[in-house]
Order: sequence, then C-alpha cells, then structure tokens
Amino acid sequence: MPAGKRLPQAYYQSLEVTALAKDLLGKYLVTEINGIRCSGKIVETEAYRGPDDKACHAYNNRRTPRTEVMYKSGGVAYIYICYGMHHLMNIVTGPKDNAHAVLIRALEPAEGVETMAERRQMQASDFRLTKGPGALSLAMGLTSEWSGVSLITSTPVWVEDRGLSLSAHEICSGPRIGVESAGEAATWPWRYFIKGNKYVSAKKTCA
Repeated sequence: MPAGKRLPQAYYQSLEVTALAKDLLGKYLVTEINGIRCSGKIVETEAYRGPDDKACHAYNNRRTPRTEVMYKSGGVAYIYICYGMHHLMNIVTGPKDNAHAVLIRALEPAEGVETMAERRQMQASDFRLTKGPGALSLAMGLTSEWSGVSLITSTPVWVEDRGLSLSAHEICSGPRIGVESAGEAATWPWRYFIKGNKYVSAKKTCA
C-alpha cells in the first residue's frame, strides 16, 4: 500500500462542501485504534450544507449538544448514532460556524481487512464489508466516542491523499439517501460516488 499524506486543515476550509464531497472520492479514510490500522478508499459521499439545507442537522442554524461539533473549524470528525444503533462518520468542513459536513457513505477496503471482517462478523471477501455508512463505521472501529476529534493531529482517525486522481467521467452524482422529508433539498444531487465501484451502497446509476 503506497504511503499517504494526511490532508491538512487548509483542505477542509473550503465553503464549497459539494466540491469537497467530490474531491474526497479516491482519498483514504484511516483509523488506528488500539494499535490496529485500517484503511479504505472513499468511494461514496454526501454533502450537507448548513444553514439552508433542510437535510442538514444544522439547518436554520440549529445548535444542539450533538451538532455543536459541526460549528467547529473544518477538519474534525462528526460521528452520530442513527436509529439508536448505527454510527455514521461525517467530516466537518468550512470555516468555523458554517456547519457544513460530508458524510462518508462507502469505502473500498485497503488495510486491516481481516480486522474489519472480525468487527463485522463476516468474510473479508464480502463486498458488504464497508458498503453503507453504518457498515463502514463498524468495520473501521468508529463510534460516537470519537466525534469532535481532529483529523489533522489526532491518531484515531484521519484522511490521506495517496495520489489517486479521478476524472470527471468517473464520478457520478444523484439525490442523497434517506432525506425524502427535506423538501426541495431532497432532490439536490449532492450524493457522489465512483462509477462502477461494487462497494457503493445504493442507486449506482449515474444521473
């Protein structure tokens, strides 16, 4: 596996959360928990933009104990529990107080695959291993315990650039998953994924 370079804080400061959601495709999410290193190529993301995005937890500048982390300067993890059981990994982006975030929806496993399989209680060859945001968080050892940690200086979780460059025709977009109640925002094509990748979680047809 080629050595990667941890993305710097400046990378996460852009106000263009949709551009970052696309650019994160092909980067590598890495965890090192209890001395065990796991990584996977990011193959699917969703962008969320506060305060005008009704699908965003920070819509209309909503601030709660859970979402307060979204108002930090970009480059920290926002990990919340969905349906009382699934931990979902998001990356806070933008300057402080903008509350933008990118949900990591799927990974292509790279390192520590056997550990991921143990955590998921399935075969390492199973393509469902890191398919979907809850699945990948479990496989990577991510829980809400790590919400708010820095992706720049912290050991548990970070993102690396390993030199993979995707062309425009390799990236597909479409509406986000599970936000049907978000009014007009439900149709925004802010879900991005790598064309033809088997780890993409759902709706693999390009718009």
